[in-house]
Parts: sequence; C-alpha cells; structure tokens
Amino acid sequence: QVQLQESGPGLVKPSQTLSLTCTVSGGSITTNYYYWSWIRQPPGKGLEWIGYISYSGSIYYSPSLKSRPSISRDTSKNQFALQLSSVTPEDTAVYYCARGEVVHTIWGQGTQVTVSS
Repeated sequence: QVQLQESGPGLVKPSQTLSLTCTVSGGSITTNYYYWSWIRQPPGKGLEWIGYISYSGSIYYSPSLKSRPSISRDTSKNQFALQLSSVTPEDTAVYYCARGEVVHTIWGQGTQVTVSS
C-alpha cells in the first residue's frame, strides 16, 4: 500500500528556509489523478493546509502563507518537497505530507519542526 514519510531538519533558525522532503512508496506520484499535499499543525492549534502538487506537476498554495512556500517534486526519486522561506517561531509545527487535494486519505507520520535561535 502507499506510504508517505517526511524527512528534514527538526530545528530551523528564524529568517532561514525550512526544507522538508516526503518520500512516497507503494505508488507513483505521477499516477493520474492524485494530488500530494503539505499540511501542518502548530502546537495547540488545528490543521493548516499549505499547498499541493498534482500528478501532472501543477502546484497550488494556500493564500494565507502568501509567497513563502515552494513545493517541488523529483519524479526519479518519487519524492515531493516543501520549502518555506523567512520562517518565524509561528512556523513551529508538526508538518505532514499527505495524499489528496481536499480530502487527505493517506498521511505520513509527521515531523516536528521548531523555529528557534
């Protein structure tokens, strides 16, 4: 079955860029018509959708994060990635990758990212 696994640094300094990778196994990220999302949950708050990249490579971001996120993919490695620029302590959260555009049916286990100097 399809599995997702997040990886990346757990600690990022303010003003730097957060970089995470999601490795997908058991299925291809180019399979019609799947979408691959990044979602986060700050401590004590609800889930916040960040954006997605589709099977065809189209990308859409949440307007709330303005121009800070960047999502890309490496089809040769069956991975997709998130970069979030100019981070602040408010970006501290558990970050998840998931399959789905609006309804997310398969999730990674999540990775804690803390923004602190």
